[in-house]
Amino acid sequence: MDFDRNGSWYHGSPLELDVLRAGSTMTQWRDLARVFSHKPHVVCISDDRSIQHNGTLPGYLYEIAEPVGAEDVYLHPGTTMEPGDEWITSRDLRLRLIGETVVRPEEYLSDAVIAAWREPLKTERDN
Repeated sequence: MDFDRNGSWYHGSPLELDVLRAGSTMTQWRDLARVFSHKPHVVCISDDRSIQHNGTLPGYLYEIAEPVGAEDVYLHPGTTMEPGDEWITSRDLRLRLIGETVVRPEEYLSDAVIAAWREPLKTERDN
């Protein structure tokens, strides 16, 4: 899997950071990084690439502030997203703060909605 060598890289976190440590996740999808700044337990990406999640924390969106080469990242081995959406850094990388983030109400998944989605799965497992 390749990535856009001229594209920017992003990381979202509820923490104030200067450096992204080796082993951390990053993405070239800015909106995905913003969503992860809210520390969600559930993230749903629709076919049109819109994102919903259940994160509640305010956070920070960062851009990687130095060049990223093929030796600096590898695909996240346990991702449930499309290949290329989520990467792991193999070395520490400097960050530049883009700004603070807040949860967008139209993206928020309530516990009731998540439970309703899980109910058919639970029923299938029980049968």
